[in-house]
Amino acid sequence: MLRDEAARAPVEYHQVLCPPVPEPGFHDPGELERVWGAQWGSHDEVGVLRDVLMRRAGDELAQVRADAWDESAQALVDPAGGWYWTDRMPPDLDLVHAQHRGLVEALEAEGVDVHFADPLPARFTKAIYTRDPLVSVPGGVVIGRMAPLMRRGEEASVTRAVAALGIPILQTIIGAGMLEGGTFVKLTPRVAAFGTSIRCNAEAADQLRELLARMGIELIVVPMGGFSIHIDAHFGMVDVDKALVDAPRTAELLERRGLEVVRIPYFELHKNGGGIHCSTMELRRDPA
Repeated sequence: MLRDEAARAPVEYHQVLCPPVPEPGFHDPGELERVWGAQWGSHDEVGVLRDVLMRRAGDELAQVRADAWDESAQALVDPAGGWYWTDRMPPDLDLVHAQHRGLVEALEAEGVDVHFADPLPARFTKAIYTRDPLVSVPGGVVIGRMAPLMRRGEEASVTRAVAALGIPILQTIIGAGMLEGGTFVKLTPRVAAFGTSIRCNAEAADQLRELLARMGIELIVVPMGGFSIHIDAHFGMVDVDKALVDAPRTAELLERRGLEVVRIPYFELHKNGGGIHCSTMELRRDPA
């Protein structure tokens, strides 16, 4: 039969010898290892963390000025909309660098590989918060679309960073969609939540829902009111069946429940509008 096919279409005969192989599918662990080098992405929030994306602190916060105090905002605010800082005193750059370095060292001490995105121009005063421009899903990442103009453009930088690592980019939010990683949480391997807010909208949720549905993951949309912009400010998974919700004494509560807590000073970077979770994006995590 192969000879008959070759006689009828000799120019295309090689296609018979190299047939398409649709199975196993993209998400098969062996397929991901063979084609992409690793099982990138994450199915949940609590499995063993292997790789994270961060960006080193530079001198971008040196532009924050003490004469820019806004009484109504209770913060130092750039009149041109380029930055804000939630303290009367400008940043202590040495402390910023030391506390960020402490976070990196704590992750590395736990065996996590820390990958750094390239530095950006000084106008990107929030780029240290690598949680926001993307989300991690099974098999790879989704590139988001930042809401404020002060951050628009970070998306291209993280795209280059993850592509350089060989990580599959499964989707990029387009149109008028606004998606920031801090408002996405994987509740179980089959259910995720997306908090809509003044920074993250239903258009982005619709785009993300379509992708996740192809993976058998349901997306729950949680409308957030007021100035709550990200769901991770109120909610975080700490085990496969445990979540932390708005606890005022977080470390103490977790330790009472038998969880080990690693304390990392990060108060200076909190004044820039983000914390430890904001400063890391999981790139690879073992399924819990």
